[in-house]
Amino acid sequence: MTTTRRLRELLGSDGPPLLLPGAPNALTARVVEEAGFEAVYVSGAGLTNTYLGMPDLGLLSLTELTAHVASISDTVGIPTMVDADTGFGNALNVQRTVRMLERAGAAAIQLEDQVSPKKCGHFAGKEVIPQQEMVGKIKAAVDARDDQDLVIVARTDAISTEGLDRALERIEAYRDAGADVLFVEAPNNHEQLRAVTSTVPGIHMANMVEGGLTPITSRAELGELGFRIALYANAAMRGAVAGMRQVMQHLAEHGDTREAGDLMISWADRQSLVRKPEFDRLEALYAAGEGGAA
Repeated sequence: MTTTRRLRELLGSDGPPLLLPGAPNALTARVVEEAGFEAVYVSGAGLTNTYLGMPDLGLLSLTELTAHVASISDTVGIPTMVDADTGFGNALNVQRTVRMLERAGAAAIQLEDQVSPKKCGHFAGKEVIPQQEMVGKIKAAVDARDDQDLVIVARTDAISTEGLDRALERIEAYRDAGADVLFVEAPNNHEQLRAVTSTVPGIHMANMVEGGLTPITSRAELGELGFRIALYANAAMRGAVAGMRQVMQHLAEHGDTREAGDLMISWADRQSLVRKPEFDRLEALYAAGEGGAA
């Protein structure tokens, strides 16, 4: 089964909302898969933070994003949803973005209606493009996909600029243009979350950002509110930074890591995570001349 078909099955099921952790790189995606999650999200913010060491201000290029998506898709077997920000330009740019990310292995591609360069959905000072321009981008994305199971996610950041009612009008228009998943970013309270799903029928995603504008809401409650996806875009990355700081503080204070073993995964665990035994087996197989077609 393709990852695109698998994702559509997950989104169409009647169970609790799909928990969707974010990963800024292939190693984190391996941890997500190892933990038993059924899909992974490639966070534009997380990738910008870890790869560039910069804030989420639209600084990442399409080629940089595509390279990371390809490495993640090559490393894990679960579906990958990719944050493509504003699509890297107009509707024609969006078509190229969709083609490149689809070839790189994306099972879903998320596009948003901010002006370019965009800002994190929980930053102040956001602006959005005209609704009809975004409708054109969504239609372009739908037309560009080769695999009709590829999921198109439409996000609006209009709550902060135009208010909730206009954000709901926008997301309804994006659904009618062909978007498969609807994402209203940064509702400020549970009443706004409830209004999103009750006003616009469809498959909805909620973004749970620790310290952000939307209250952290349990998986069960999000399901009761009508959401199908609970996104935790950067929880893994932020947890990793906390762990790195602990180890670095220990090294700075003690001058070695002899007593820091409980702060790190073991050598064996590290090699298992990156599948070294599998690579060893393949190396031996081909060295013996046993692999490949006759």
